[in-house]
Amino acid sequence: QVQLVESGGGLVQAGGSLRLSCAASGRTFSRYVMGWFRQAPGKEREFVAAISWSGDKTIYVSSVKGRFTTSRDNAKNTVYLQMSRLKTEDTAVYYCAASLGSWAPYEYDYWGQGTQVTVSS
Repeated sequence: QVQLVESGGGLVQAGGSLRLSCAASGRTFSRYVMGWFRQAPGKEREFVAAISWSGDKTIYVSSVKGRFTTSRDNAKNTVYLQMSRLKTEDTAVYYCAASLGSWAPYEYDYWGQGTQVTVSS
């Protein structure tokens, strides 16, 4: 089992940047595909990005391609989401998740508690 804790959320103006971090407990972090999701008020949770076990593969939802980058540091048990050129529509609670499935997973086994990102105009 793994526990996930996100951090780095906050309030930022449109066009600005934020970096989210997700720290995982345990010694098997490198066995998990890591994903990022978000949920805006009144909307369903949406996939944002995922990164493979070694970090050599990534995928993104089209709305964030070219603006968001996910990376991981297996030595630190941490996955990151660098968000640039933020838009008001990026406002949401952002969650990281871990999957034991194959690439690219449809299901995730563990979830963090989420961190709020608010982008003001």
